[in-house]
Amino acid sequence: MNEVAVNSVGDMSLLTLITGASLPVQVVMVILLITSLISWWYIFIKLATINRAEREAVEFEDAFWSGGDLNKLYESVTSGRRKPQGMSSIFEAGFKEFVRLKRQVGLEVSDITEGARRAMRAANNREMDGLDSHLPFLASVASVSPYIGLFGTVWGIMNAFRGLANMAQATLAHVAPGIAEALIATAIGLFAAIPAVIAYNRFAASVDRLAVRYESFMEEFTNILQRKS
Repeated sequence: MNEVAVNSVGDMSLLTLITGASLPVQVVMVILLITSLISWWYIFIKLATINRAEREAVEFEDAFWSGGDLNKLYESVTSGRRKPQGMSSIFEAGFKEFVRLKRQVGLEVSDITEGARRAMRAANNREMDGLDSHLPFLASVASVSPYIGLFGTVWGIMNAFRGLANMAQATLAHVAPGIAEALIATAIGLFAAIPAVIAYNRFAASVDRLAVRYESFMEEFTNILQRKS
């Protein structure tokens, strides 16, 4: 057990335990804290991104199913300063391709609608890639952080018991600081993992719902384009 821990048997404050931990345990704590900060940053980003995508999907569906002219809807979608996103992006890609193919002579109805479907599929894949971004990192933090913390705990406990070998009479007061500082690594690992796993499960479910929503819209819009052609 290191000298700082032995001299601070009576001082069990969190700061003292962290500063008195051995260097490998401190490195583990720093890694976990940095990982936790990054994961929280991604959590806030994904929360804003998914909320915006859900809100835009509702607004676009209201406009789309209001019975207005599709040409006017296309103009309103493409005339904004911001590039269309989410369901608007899928609609913009499909309708643009539909208009382009319809102007060509000799194309069958199936060719026109299939071309529009492919354009919507490509736009949908881009949107899903954006929604899925950062989720693998959260999944990795959720699964790996407890083991990183456990490594720090094992190392700290091992170091504490090695220090007892040099003592003629070991008591709980001598070993307690070393074990306590080692267990902090596990606590920090859980602190990093629990929010990450909760956020990942929620965001993954939200992305799946949006994916189903986008797929349904593509099928319905394809049927509308087929009737129009």
